[in-house]
Order: sequence, then structure tokens, then C-alpha cells
Amino acid sequence: MPGVVRLIDMVFPGDTNHHGTLFGGVALAHMDKVAFLAASRHGRAPFVTAASDRIDFAAPALKGELIEATGRVVRVGTRSLDVEVELVAEALLSGERRLCTRGRFTLVAREGGPLPALAPAQADPEGMLVMADMVFPPQTNHYGTLFGGDALRMLGKAAFIASTRDTRKVMVMAASERIDFTTPIREGEMIELAARVTMRGNRSQRVRVELWAEDLLSAERRRAASAEFVMVAT
Repeated sequence: MPGVVRLIDMVFPGDTNHHGTLFGGVALAHMDKVAFLAASRHGRAPFVTAASDRIDFAAPALKGELIEATGRVVRVGTRSLDVEVELVAEALLSGERRLCTRGRFTLVAREGGPLPALAPAQADPEGMLVMADMVFPPQTNHYGTLFGGDALRMLGKAAFIASTRDTRKVMVMAASERIDFTTPIREGEMIELAARVTMRGNRSQRVRVELWAEDLLSAERRRAASAEFVMVAT
């Protein structure tokens, strides 16, 4: 999706302070990462963060909630651009959402020619959860590719979020069916997970998840893995 990247994660106890709310530094790390991904996908160049402008903390994110960081490219210059980032917290069972943090990040391309102009953003396919992340060195093996276990964790997390958002109930994984690994995912690549509920029963659901890898400089994109999960309401 041109100009827009969405990163979704859970607030776990290790990310919270003694009040049970998300550390401000962890929130900023998520925001900076999504700003980098949005900038890199737009400019197809190696970017570094040059500045952040007026980070407003409006409300806390609580332990056990989802956090969704969305980055949108809002200004493009010759070698720099601005990304507006909003971080929203979401209660899993009620669906209540609130804006927690908003800010603007300026990123500069270290090399390359003039950056492309802004393009209209595209909407996610209806009924599909789309979330992004990036592969860092600790997640890779001695070949420099993503560990299969980390890929499975990402696939399972996407299935959990998609199923929980669909039912607003406590969902647990009952089974994983036919996991296919098509191509390796390399260090430094962006990953995008697309999850959709394909079957709904009285207490169970089937969720299909696809994991895509994208080279941020060349824009080469390929499906790296797919899986189907059975989720059950407890």
C-alpha cells in the first residue's frame, strides 16, 4: 500500500511499567520502526531518522491490549520526507479503541536520486487484516534468513489477532494445518502478513494467513509462507 504501513503488536508485561501501562520508549520504538518502513517503501532508498516533531502522549496503552502503529508519508522533498505516525490501543474483547500517541518523523535518504512524489494511498482489502514488520539480525540463522520458528510465531500472532477481532472473544489456537514455506526471508527485508477468517462455526474459526517478503530497495515482493489455523473460543 503506497505511503501507508501498519504494525500491530500486543502489550506484554515486559513492555509495561509498574502501573501496567506501555513504556513511552517502547511506544516510540514502534513508531520509529513504522516510520522507517513507510519511508523505505515509498522512497526505495536507505533511510535514517533525522528528527521527530512534537510527540504527543494522549492516553496510555494497557497490558494485554493491542497496539496499532500506522505510518503515512505526508511530505516528500528531494532527499527527505515526513511520516505521520499514530499509535492506537485496542481492547481485545470490547473493541474499544483510543489514540495513545501521535507524532511526525523526518527521515533522510543516505543515497539515491530525487524521491518520488506522493501517491494516493490504497485501502486494505475488506475483511482482511494486514500488518507489517521487519527482519533483524537476532531473528536470522547463519545463512542470514529468518528462523522458521519466528515465521511461525508471526503467522500465529496474525491468526490470533484476526480471529479475536472478528469474534471479540478469547480465542486460542486449536490446530495448525498445512504450513508451506515457499522462499526464505532475508535479514533487512520487510514482512507483511495478511490474515482472513475463511470459516466460522459456533465456537471455532479457520483463519488463513499469508506471509510476504519485500526487499525495501528493489521493491521485489514474494510470498514466503502460508498457513491455516483453527482457532477456538474458550
